[in-house]
Amino acid sequence: PRMSEVDLYTSHEALILPYEEALTRRDSLTDGWYDCSAHMLWIGERTRQLDHAHVEFFRGIGNPIGCKIGPSTEPDYVLELCERLNPDRISGRLTLISRMGAERVREALPPLLSAVKDAGHPVIWMCDPMHGNTFSSSVGYKTRHFEDILTEVAGFFAAHEQVGTWPGGIHLELTGDDVTECLGGSDDLLEENLDQRYETMCDPRLNVRQSLDLAFRISELLRG
Repeated sequence: PRMSEVDLYTSHEALILPYEEALTRRDSLTDGWYDCSAHMLWIGERTRQLDHAHVEFFRGIGNPIGCKIGPSTEPDYVLELCERLNPDRISGRLTLISRMGAERVREALPPLLSAVKDAGHPVIWMCDPMHGNTFSSSVGYKTRHFEDILTEVAGFFAAHEQVGTWPGGIHLELTGDDVTECLGGSDDLLEENLDQRYETMCDPRLNVRQSLDLAFRISELLRG
């Protein structure tokens, strides 16, 4: 059978700097430095301090880069972060990934959107509706609820509509397997169901039906 080619791009959090540094190379054509561990790297919410090593490392590489932004983030901080990570204001260079939580997104996100818009920084805004909605169940499993994830996505779209900016993407943790790690969804997964197929070694993921359900719900938001 005839095989077709596809472009596959990879991305991950640049948490362990010695690993990232070991895979950083100078490009012979542009003379710029690139982290070859992935096409795009991002800084997490807990390692994005302006005067710390992760931000400094990201300043020196030419990859597209991202940074997680939580509900306690102030507009002035975001503007300084944009200046440090993308001083030349290159379109497509910097992605800001909001992870506000379902209860905070409509309140916390609009001031940040407005500040970045008014300053003219060409950032891409993405929504991570997973990490701000993680909690421990009554039986001790780390989990998330489908409705919280959907609520944050809806709030993300609403905030952009309010400010007049563009929602640029969604950052999800999911699997095509029939796991039982996140609550709710079309199967109405309950806490007592979590131990049936709880397989993650780190964060809880949407299973195949929850992922499809969320995709259809997001398409409704886009059409609306």
